[in-house]
Amino acid sequence: MIIIGEKINGSIPSTGRAIAAKDEAFIRDLAIRQAEAGADYIDVCASVNSEIEMETMKWLIDIVQDAVDTPIAIDSPDAQVCIDCIPFCKKPGIINSVSGEGNKMDIVFPVIADTEWQVIALLSDDSGIPKNAADRLRVFDAIMAKAEKFGIAPDRIHIDPLVEMLCTSENGIETVVEVMTEVKKRYPTIHITGAASNISFNLPARKLLNQVFMTLAMNYGMDSAILDPLDRGMLGTIFATEAMLGLDEFCIEYITAFREGRIGPVKDKK
Repeated sequence: MIIIGEKINGSIPSTGRAIAAKDEAFIRDLAIRQAEAGADYIDVCASVNSEIEMETMKWLIDIVQDAVDTPIAIDSPDAQVCIDCIPFCKKPGIINSVSGEGNKMDIVFPVIADTEWQVIALLSDDSGIPKNAADRLRVFDAIMAKAEKFGIAPDRIHIDPLVEMLCTSENGIETVVEVMTEVKKRYPTIHITGAASNISFNLPARKLLNQVFMTLAMNYGMDSAILDPLDRGMLGTIFATEAMLGLDEFCIEYITAFREGRIGPVKDKK
């Protein structure tokens, strides 16, 4: 599982307060703890007014890169901001994100075409979030056609099938499962990603729902996720599911994560 650490995001109240106060120590600590927990990428999202977004993104990226070697996932709803932040990064990471909306792909794809940068692509367009799998797959086809035009291989693309709130969904997660299944069928090397916590909005015991969803989603091809790597329960679920699906030979990764104290009961430090 490719883990994209979600904690450095200004939409999270504690992180938003730290950004507003320019609390470098808080941001540095979040970066270090996520990296130590095993995050493959550190998502950086300012979630501030557009007038100060670029300077805030640079400030955040500089702190993260000074603290850890983990590559950055540049996260902004503005595709141009994502591209403009690339020079701040010491190594290729992930652009989060493009979609079928407006000209986002035309802004991002030409810039990353001949690089090692990866990209998250949402299956939405100018009409919003398609309600059924067929319409999401039409957006997917358009994204892949554009990616092929610029020579961006499927294994550099993380498709977000758009995980929505379970409590307001008309068909549970049937649409997402259908989309994930078809995407992996058409492009076996492509990545499928998403924010697992979206499934549980407005429901109690959210962590339980998130963990169950992750197990189900991984069974249908999800191999990348934007989540809290400090959530031991979720991390344990991921390692256990990989072992059950035969993705962890002899359960070595599961055993290693347990021995390192990343999963399982918290050890008594006395």
